Amino acid sequence: MVSAVERSASGRSPPLTIRGVAKQYGSTVALHDLDLDVAPAEFVTLLGPSGSGKTTLLMILAGFVRPDAGSVKVGPEEIIATPPHKRNVGMVFQSYALFPHMNVFDNVGFALRQRRVPAAEIAERVQRVLALVHLDGYAERRVDQLSGGQKQRVALARAIVFEPKILLMDEPLSALDKKLREQMQIEIRHLHERLGMTTVYVTHDQREAITMSDRIAVMNEGRIVQLDTPKQLYARPATRFVAEFIGESSLLPVEVAHDATRFDGQTLKLAAAPRSATGRQWLVVRPEKLQILEPGMGGPALNIFEGTVKELIYQGESFLCYVTLRQGGELAVRNYSRGEMLARLPGVGAPIRLGLGAEDTTLVAEDARP
Repeated sequence: MVSAVERSASGRSPPLTIRGVAKQYGSTVALHDLDLDVAPAEFVTLLGPSGSGKTTLLMILAGFVRPDAGSVKVGPEEIIATPPHKRNVGMVFQSYALFPHMNVFDNVGFALRQRRVPAAEIAERVQRVLALVHLDGYAERRVDQLSGGQKQRVALARAIVFEPKILLMDEPLSALDKKLREQMQIEIRHLHERLGMTTVYVTHDQREAITMSDRIAVMNEGRIVQLDTPKQLYARPATRFVAEFIGESSLLPVEVAHDATRFDGQTLKLAAAPRSATGRQWLVVRPEKLQILEPGMGGPALNIFEGTVKELIYQGESFLCYVTLRQGGELAVRNYSRGEMLARLPGVGAPIRLGLGAEDTTLVAEDARP
């Protein structure tokens, strides 16, 4: 059964439109004339290393930082000059920011009391949203009696109980251990699907972004360098920075001429033409896309690389095999830990042949860094 909170959020979730937003701190440029569109009910993650500008952008959306230039609209409404408490934006902080002197009920109901909602309605809405985040029966608990995951659920409940137009989250899972963090990623994703609330999420964890997002805006040095679905970002990175930042990869230098793309004189088979027709570019190779070829194996659609096994690393469900190529450079290939495959895995120092399908052969330009 769909609750009133769910019906309200999914029925009026607005788009978010960001145009020409810029911010500078002294001589440091945090954001460069940034544009971004978030569709109604979309989950968009701002992903990037420290200093890339993602948190600055989120604080601008929340109203805690004033940009030097630009426009931020929620639906048709310009909010750039609207104070934070009047933006109708829910915020989940990295540190939870719960009130330690209040119990769970009072923490969650705080925003409703600030809006002068009647007490009976506060009680109903708080109980409803606690059930939504799986905290039934926790209303009277003190904050110091909660685990990290429970505190995060309280912070989520507090952010959505007043039915905000936009939900913002600033690395909300970074303080949790790995197992709980992965569990909360799925829970937040399921909650978003039920509420249909336009959401902007900040993280530096690329696996977290891939797990949770409809689209990911990869940021570097105050710019969005690629905005795409998780699948496209991983399979078809637009820049060398994105290729290195999203997932594991090896990069090999190649030369692109009008007639062919070559690695150390070997013509590569490609599924699509390079973005740039000439010049020095990089071949992006994902470890799981490589095949270990037995003698005589090959094929017209495979690019073949020969080398020597440098190192084998056991990782539980798989081995990671580092290979020094005969042509120069290094590749990593992931081999999953099934008995018949491990038996065929060459030892350190042994020769090895690797195959890469044309459909998995992706190039990025040398000068693609921002």
